[in-house]
Amino acid sequence: MIVDFIRHGEPVGGRRYRGQLDDPLSDKGWQQMWAAVATPAPWQVIITSPLSRCRDFARALGERQAIKVFDESRFQELGFGDWEGRTAAELCRDDPQRLMKFFSDPVAHRPDGGERLADFSRRVVAGWDEVLQGHDEKHVLIVAHAGVIRAITAHVLGMPVDHLFRLQVGNAAISRVQIDAGRPPLLTLHNGRL
Repeated sequence: MIVDFIRHGEPVGGRRYRGQLDDPLSDKGWQQMWAAVATPAPWQVIITSPLSRCRDFARALGERQAIKVFDESRFQELGFGDWEGRTAAELCRDDPQRLMKFFSDPVAHRPDGGERLADFSRRVVAGWDEVLQGHDEKHVLIVAHAGVIRAITAHVLGMPVDHLFRLQVGNAAISRVQIDAGRPPLLTLHNGRL
Protein backbone atom coordinates (compact mmCIF):
# COMPACT_ATOMS: atom_id res chain seq x y z
CA MET A 1 0.00 0.00 0.00
CA ILE A 2 1.22 3.49 -0.84
CA VAL A 3 -0.31 6.63 0.67
CA ASP A 4 0.58 10.01 -0.81
CA PHE A 5 -0.28 13.23 0.97
CA ILE A 6 -0.59 16.61 -0.68
CA ARG A 7 -1.05 19.82 1.25
CA HIS A 8 -3.53 22.28 -0.18
CA GLY A 9 -2.23 25.20 -2.22
CA GLU A 10 -2.31 28.85 -1.17
CA PRO A 11 -5.78 29.93 0.01
CA VAL A 12 -7.47 33.24 -0.74
CA GLY A 13 -5.94 35.85 1.58
CA GLY A 14 -2.39 34.46 1.55
CA ARG A 15 -0.40 33.32 4.57
CA ARG A 16 -2.22 33.30 7.88
CA TYR A 17 -3.21 30.87 10.61
CA ARG A 18 -6.44 29.43 9.22
CA GLY A 19 -6.96 26.31 11.27
CA GLN A 20 -10.57 25.34 10.65
CA LEU A 21 -11.61 28.50 8.77
CA ASP A 22 -12.99 27.43 5.41
CA ASP A 23 -11.09 29.68 2.99
CA PRO A 24 -11.02 28.42 -0.61
CA LEU A 25 -7.94 28.12 -2.80
CA SER A 26 -6.71 31.25 -4.56
CA ASP A 27 -5.96 31.19 -8.30
CA LYS A 28 -2.31 30.69 -7.34
CA GLY A 29 -3.33 27.81 -5.05
CA TRP A 30 -5.18 26.06 -7.88
CA GLN A 31 -2.13 26.47 -10.14
CA GLN A 32 0.14 25.02 -7.43
CA MET A 33 -2.10 21.99 -7.01
CA TRP A 34 -2.46 21.19 -10.72
CA ALA A 35 1.31 21.60 -11.19
CA ALA A 36 1.96 19.15 -8.33
CA VAL A 37 -0.13 16.41 -9.98
CA ALA A 38 0.77 17.10 -13.61
CA THR A 39 1.83 13.50 -14.28
CA PRO A 40 -0.85 10.86 -14.90
CA ALA A 41 -2.59 10.07 -11.61
CA PRO A 42 -1.39 6.81 -10.02
CA TRP A 43 -4.08 6.90 -7.31
CA GLN A 44 -7.02 4.56 -6.94
CA VAL A 45 -8.76 6.48 -4.13
CA ILE A 46 -8.69 10.10 -2.96
CA ILE A 47 -9.49 11.03 0.64
CA THR A 48 -9.84 14.68 1.60
CA SER A 49 -10.36 17.07 4.45
CA PRO A 50 -13.88 18.50 4.18
CA LEU A 51 -12.53 22.08 4.19
CA SER A 52 -12.89 23.68 0.75
CA ARG A 53 -9.18 24.44 0.24
CA CYS A 54 -8.67 20.65 0.14
CA ARG A 55 -12.05 19.24 -0.86
CA ASP A 56 -12.60 21.38 -3.98
CA PHE A 57 -9.31 20.30 -5.53
CA ALA A 58 -9.77 16.66 -4.49
CA ARG A 59 -13.16 16.56 -6.19
CA ALA A 60 -11.85 18.29 -9.33
CA LEU A 61 -8.93 15.83 -9.55
CA GLY A 62 -11.23 12.89 -8.89
CA GLU A 63 -13.59 14.00 -11.64
CA ARG A 64 -10.75 14.62 -14.10
CA GLN A 65 -9.12 11.23 -13.41
CA ALA A 66 -12.30 9.18 -12.68
CA ILE A 67 -11.17 8.42 -9.10
CA LYS A 68 -13.57 8.05 -6.16
CA VAL A 69 -13.27 10.83 -3.56
CA PHE A 70 -14.18 10.44 0.12
CA ASP A 71 -14.39 13.19 2.75
CA GLU A 72 -12.76 12.46 6.11
CA SER A 73 -13.78 14.92 8.84
CA ARG A 74 -10.92 13.81 11.11
CA PHE A 75 -8.48 15.27 8.55
CA GLN A 76 -9.52 18.87 9.28
CA GLU A 77 -6.66 21.13 10.29
CA LEU A 78 -5.62 21.76 13.89
CA GLY A 79 -7.95 24.29 15.50
CA PHE A 80 -5.93 27.45 16.21
CA GLY A 81 -8.56 29.11 18.41
CA ASP A 82 -7.99 32.88 18.74
CA TRP A 83 -5.22 32.77 16.14
CA GLU A 84 -7.50 31.73 13.28
CA GLY A 85 -7.53 34.27 10.47
CA ARG A 86 -4.54 36.21 11.82
CA THR A 87 -1.11 36.68 10.27
CA ALA A 88 2.21 36.09 12.05
CA ALA A 89 2.80 39.86 12.15
CA GLU A 90 -0.57 40.43 13.82
CA LEU A 91 0.11 37.73 16.41
CA CYS A 92 3.54 39.17 17.27
CA ARG A 93 2.46 42.82 17.65
CA ASP A 94 1.77 42.58 21.38
CA ASP A 95 4.18 39.70 22.06
CA PRO A 96 7.17 39.45 19.68
CA GLN A 97 8.09 36.04 21.18
CA ARG A 98 4.61 34.50 20.84
CA LEU A 99 5.38 32.33 17.81
CA MET A 100 8.84 31.35 19.06
CA LYS A 101 7.26 30.16 22.32
CA PHE A 102 4.61 28.22 20.41
CA PHE A 103 7.05 26.52 18.03
CA SER A 104 9.42 25.70 20.91
CA ASP A 105 6.68 24.22 23.09
CA PRO A 106 3.29 24.03 21.34
CA VAL A 107 1.78 22.07 24.22
CA ALA A 108 2.44 24.75 26.85
CA HIS A 109 1.91 27.73 24.53
CA ARG A 110 -1.08 26.78 22.42
CA PRO A 111 -3.41 29.59 21.27
CA ASP A 112 -6.32 30.50 23.52
CA GLY A 113 -9.21 28.26 22.55
CA GLY A 114 -6.92 26.16 20.35
CA GLU A 115 -7.20 22.42 20.03
CA ARG A 116 -4.87 20.41 22.24
CA LEU A 117 -2.13 18.75 20.20
CA ALA A 118 -2.70 15.38 21.86
CA ASP A 119 -6.43 15.53 20.97
CA PHE A 120 -5.62 16.63 17.42
CA SER A 121 -3.09 13.82 16.97
CA ARG A 122 -5.55 11.19 18.30
CA ARG A 123 -8.25 12.44 15.92
CA VAL A 124 -5.95 12.39 12.87
CA VAL A 125 -4.34 9.03 13.72
CA ALA A 126 -7.80 7.47 14.13
CA GLY A 127 -8.60 8.62 10.58
CA TRP A 128 -5.23 7.31 9.38
CA ASP A 129 -5.86 3.90 10.95
CA GLU A 130 -9.20 3.70 9.18
CA VAL A 131 -7.57 4.56 5.84
CA LEU A 132 -5.07 1.75 6.36
CA GLN A 133 -7.80 -0.77 7.21
CA GLY A 134 -10.22 0.29 4.48
CA HIS A 135 -7.89 0.68 1.51
CA ASP A 136 -5.36 -2.12 1.88
CA GLU A 137 -3.13 -2.72 -1.16
CA LYS A 138 -4.28 0.48 -2.91
CA HIS A 139 -2.46 3.66 -3.90
CA VAL A 140 -4.25 6.38 -1.95
CA LEU A 141 -4.01 10.19 -2.13
CA ILE A 142 -4.90 12.22 0.96
CA VAL A 143 -5.51 15.93 0.31
CA ALA A 144 -5.05 17.66 3.65
CA HIS A 145 -3.42 20.36 5.73
CA ALA A 146 0.11 20.83 7.04
CA GLY A 147 -0.93 19.85 10.57
CA VAL A 148 -2.59 16.63 9.42
CA ILE A 149 0.45 15.64 7.36
CA ARG A 150 2.72 16.48 10.31
CA ALA A 151 0.60 14.41 12.72
CA ILE A 152 0.61 11.33 10.49
CA THR A 153 4.31 11.69 9.69
CA ALA A 154 5.11 12.03 13.40
CA HIS A 155 3.00 8.95 14.13
CA VAL A 156 4.77 6.92 11.43
CA LEU A 157 8.20 8.03 12.71
CA GLY A 158 7.34 7.67 16.42
CA MET A 159 7.96 11.37 17.11
CA PRO A 160 6.44 13.02 20.18
CA VAL A 161 3.47 15.26 19.48
CA ASP A 162 5.26 18.34 20.80
CA HIS A 163 7.72 18.04 17.87
CA LEU A 164 5.08 18.38 15.12
CA PHE A 165 6.18 21.86 14.14
CA ARG A 166 9.73 20.68 13.45
CA LEU A 167 8.39 19.26 10.18
CA GLN A 168 8.09 21.66 7.24
CA VAL A 169 5.16 21.10 4.87
CA GLY A 170 4.89 23.53 1.94
CA ASN A 171 1.86 24.40 -0.15
CA ALA A 172 1.16 21.64 -2.71
CA ALA A 173 4.09 19.60 -1.33
CA ILE A 174 3.82 15.83 -1.43
CA SER A 175 4.81 13.23 1.16
CA ARG A 176 4.63 9.45 0.77
CA VAL A 177 4.31 6.56 3.19
CA GLN A 178 4.78 2.99 1.98
CA ILE A 179 3.24 0.12 3.91
CA ASP A 180 4.65 -3.36 3.28
CA ALA A 181 3.78 -6.54 5.15
CA GLY A 182 6.30 -7.48 7.80
CA ARG A 183 7.70 -4.02 8.52
CA PRO A 184 6.57 -0.71 9.99
CA PRO A 185 5.35 2.02 7.61
CA LEU A 186 8.20 3.77 5.79
CA LEU A 187 8.37 7.49 4.96
CA THR A 188 9.84 7.50 1.44
CA LEU A 189 9.21 11.16 0.47
CA HIS A 190 8.52 14.28 2.49
CA ASN A 191 7.74 17.86 1.48
CA GLY A 192 8.69 17.17 -2.14
CA ARG A 193 7.34 16.56 -5.62
CA LEU A 194 6.51 13.34 -7.42
